[in-house]
Amino acid sequence: MTMAGLFWITTDEVYVGAPPGTDALGVRLTEKGVETDGAGDHRTWAWADLRSATVEGALVRSASRRRLALAVEVVLTAAMGGTGDPEPMLLRLETAAGPEELGVYAAAAGAYEQEEFDLSQRLLARFVDGGASPRALMEWRRGAGDTAPKPSERQALLRKWLDG
Repeated sequence: MTMAGLFWITTDEVYVGAPPGTDALGVRLTEKGVETDGAGDHRTWAWADLRSATVEGALVRSASRRRLALAVEVVLTAAMGGTGDPEPMLLRLETAAGPEELGVYAAAAGAYEQEEFDLSQRLLARFVDGGASPRALMEWRRGAGDTAPKPSERQALLRKWLDG
């Protein structure tokens, strides 16, 4: 498993934010659309039935503040004994029937970088318009090694998936 932008990617699944935890709060992206199993209620939306999909409430920082934030995070983690609960976010879907808001947890430790966040939002839009598929993310994961990509590599991947 690895993270690229707002996506948690395994060889078989793509999630917005972190994969479901014990509370089952999580949103999976498939070739067909969006799925959630929150609170025992399985719901699906086909890509063709969506007008838009955007993430709201994500903590985002500029690249210039990344080093300072990482240093502060390391100090606080050591002092407090852990990072605590992941940050909540919303995946907002615009459907013909109106908006749907799905709770997800951030997969990033701390905040997302602005460039990765922006590229991820654009990729979500490409999923909705049919110009890209979560399948490409899973196929990449199958061929990727065990090392997590660096920020510049994640951004390059997101751009590649955008160009589809």
